[in-house]
Amino acid sequence: MSNDPKQNNRLDHPPDLGAIFDKHVKCEFEDHDVDATMKTMVKEPYVHHVPTLTGGIGYDGVYNFYKNDFVGKMPVDTKIERVSRTVDKDQVVDELIISFTHNRKIKIMLPGIPPIGRHVELPLVVVMKFNSDNKIAHEHIYWDQASLLVQTGLLDPKTLPVYGIEQTRKLLELSLQQKRNDDT
Repeated sequence: MSNDPKQNNRLDHPPDLGAIFDKHVKCEFEDHDVDATMKTMVKEPYVHHVPTLTGGIGYDGVYNFYKNDFVGKMPVDTKIERVSRTVDKDQVVDELIISFTHNRKIKIMLPGIPPIGRHVELPLVVVMKFNSDNKIAHEHIYWDQASLLVQTGLLDPKTLPVYGIEQTRKLLELSLQQKRNDDT
C-alpha cells in the first residue's frame, strides 16, 4: 500500500469516471457552459473529432473550440442516447446515437456546409481518457462521415457502398434485441 493518500483513496474508493463523463457532457449540451466544461478537464487537454480533424489542443485551443464552434452551437433538437458504456481504470468509452436536424451550421461535423434541414441519426463513439486526478485528459470522437453525408443529401448511397440512417436503426435494433436477451 502506498504512503500517498490520494493513491490509496483511488484504490479503496475508485472514482466514478462515468459520472465525470456525464457531468462533462451535461455542461456541453444542456448547460452550454464552456467554463464548467473546462473545469472537468486537465490544464492542457485536447479534443479530437477524428472524421473532420476538428477540435483543440491545449487549454486555449480547447476553450476556443468549445466557445466558438461547439458548446451551444449544435441544433436545438440535438439528442444523445447511450447504446453502451465501457469503463476502465482511466478511460470511459461511450457508444452513442446523436440525432439532430441540420438547421444551422455545424462546423465540427459539416465544416463549410450550410444548413440543409434534414434530420440526422448517427452512431458516435467517444473515448474519454482521465488522468490520476480524475480530470479529462483528452477526448477522441468518432462517427461515420459517409453516413452523415448520405443523411444530409451530400453523398449518393447508390454510387458507393455506404449507408445513411440505416446504420443507426440497425444498431438500435441489435442493441434492443440484446437487452431483451439479457433480461431473460
